[in-house]
Amino acid sequence: MSSPQPLPFEKPIYELEDQLSRLESEPNPTPAVQESIQRMRVEVTQMTRERYENLDPWEVVQVSRHQDRPQTADYIELVFDEFVELHGDKSFGDDRALITGFAKLDGRKVMLVGHQKGRTLKERNECLYGCAHPEGYRKAMAKMEMASRYGLPIVCLIDTPGAYPGVGAEERGQAYNIALNLREMSTLEVPIVCVVIGEGGSGGALGIGIGDHVAVLQNAYYSVISPEGCAGILWKHSDQAPKAAKALKFTSRNLMELGVIDEVIPEPLGGAHRNHRQMAMNLKGSLVAAFQELESIPKDDLVDRRYDRFRRIGVFEEGVV
Repeated sequence: MSSPQPLPFEKPIYELEDQLSRLESEPNPTPAVQESIQRMRVEVTQMTRERYENLDPWEVVQVSRHQDRPQTADYIELVFDEFVELHGDKSFGDDRALITGFAKLDGRKVMLVGHQKGRTLKERNECLYGCAHPEGYRKAMAKMEMASRYGLPIVCLIDTPGAYPGVGAEERGQAYNIALNLREMSTLEVPIVCVVIGEGGSGGALGIGIGDHVAVLQNAYYSVISPEGCAGILWKHSDQAPKAAKALKFTSRNLMELGVIDEVIPEPLGGAHRNHRQMAMNLKGSLVAAFQELESIPKDDLVDRRYDRFRRIGVFEEGVV
């Protein structure tokens, strides 16, 4: 993997790392240089940890969209032992923004469904940066229903700014198919674990997001709308996206406090984009633990709990002040 491109707030960290690299490359370093190397290593670690522990919501969005952040295809290679991709919705076509297929997780057979944004320009044009069409959601639902018939647990990896908003997508039933997925996923009699690995935007995320255990990576976000979309509605300009990001309360910390999610999966020092393998290990551990807990729950109880879980979100009480 090529060296990650620094985000604006990461530049001081990268500059210090460059200085450290130059010192480490010196032949026959003196004791003073060796001491400087040790001190600088500690400083890099401390600076990176402090900066990432104090990201503002807009910086979280930037990290979640980082071009080197691991995507579903990366996790297929690093987390799962086997994968057989399944294509098409048997109606219109094969949406590359959603990957589906049989996989094996730590010896357990599962159905994997995940958004894919693409790496190269060609892949991104094919995947539309993870913005799925109705045929993508039909494909995902068909594969999840098949998994339910065969008793296979389901893993959903969410990474999308939202469903594709084009005229063609709407004509082919974008809103209907997402709504259908919400209803049908709530009735599947197998454990479903959903993880937001990057962006979790609007109905595009919810279309594969109805699960028994919902987790969010530390530097991902999960929201009713993208910050740019919110800014466009409230302030008529996307320049206000950082302000909207703060108001939306969509970071992993906010979501945990609000009871929207069940788990925050920690990322490696400096973010998932800097260490794919460590992030994959963290994700795998979370998935295995979640399935071990869910598989002991009877089918009827599993479905009832899933339904009640989502019905409770957003409930509040009014009182007299």
